[in-house]
Amino acid sequence: MTRKVALFAFNGDQMCFVHVLLNSLDMADRGYDVKLVIEGSATGLIPRFSDPAEPFKALYSRVLSEGLIDSACKACCSKMGTLGSAREQGIRLSFDMSGHPSIARYIEDGYEIMTF
Repeated sequence: MTRKVALFAFNGDQMCFVHVLLNSLDMADRGYDVKLVIEGSATGLIPRFSDPAEPFKALYSRVLSEGLIDSACKACCSKMGTLGSAREQGIRLSFDMSGHPSIARYIEDGYEIMTF
């Protein structure tokens, strides 16, 4: 059985988010079913990591192109002013729990939860 892990990135610190990206790729490379959910202040990083001048753009682009980003929090993107950027990048907006992604839904789908 494939191991299923949902990584919830809440922290808006750039280096913390980079480690979430690295772990997402590492787990996927090892055959895990990985879903990255961008939440909280981390939603503020969405436009930054798509900027060509961003040193970690290639890493972010790989995670995005491999389909590892499952969704971003609609409420937090709205609060952080990044809804447009998330939509432009094709990131699904999740809002099933009062405007936020539901961790319980991922647990019910068999995912282990990791928060950053």
